[in-house]
Amino acid sequence: MQHVVPIMAVFVIAFLLGSVPWGLVISKVFYHKDLRDEGSGNIGTTNAIRSMGKVGGYAVFVLDFGKGVVSGLIGLWVAQACGLDDAARGIALCAAFLGCTWGHIFSPWLKFKGGKGIAVAVGCLFVTFGPVGALLELAIFIVLVALTKYVSVGSMAAALACPFFALYFYWGNWVAWLLCAITGLTVFWAHRANLARLRSGEERRLGH
Repeated sequence: MQHVVPIMAVFVIAFLLGSVPWGLVISKVFYHKDLRDEGSGNIGTTNAIRSMGKVGGYAVFVLDFGKGVVSGLIGLWVAQACGLDDAARGIALCAAFLGCTWGHIFSPWLKFKGGKGIAVAVGCLFVTFGPVGALLELAIFIVLVALTKYVSVGSMAAALACPFFALYFYWGNWVAWLLCAITGLTVFWAHRANLARLRSGEERRLGH
């Protein structure tokens, strides 16, 4: 029971960090436009690149990725500071993963709307799964985008792979696994419009 408070604190802090809509901030401050009114209306990296160019788009990626990394590091620090055992530490890291991803997708500053969670999720995975796990997720994304030219295909595949990687990294810690599975499925759900466009042949390919 003594582990519940620090784990919940990690989730809340990560949610608030994840909720910062960097795509919208950069588009308004530096480009004097609302990214939600451009292209697909999404505040994430892909739409940012299409609407603001590479500089603006990559800045959005770095900041979204960064808030994921920081969320994971906060989870790690809280776990160490509170002396959590290995099982509770794993739950704290997965709570950070879920928190920052949900914060990005359901940002309270945007009426509980937001991006699709890929950059922030991968950033946090460098702590939650470690570098190897995060790089394997990135490899799935990169390979499928390269083969299909659809960013959404790589994103959805990486999201669906998350529960399977979590089985390896958190085998036996079913609470931690469940948090990771919920996160991956939420990211997949956030791409439901992309899935519909893929089925209808209307999804935009990379570079178009």
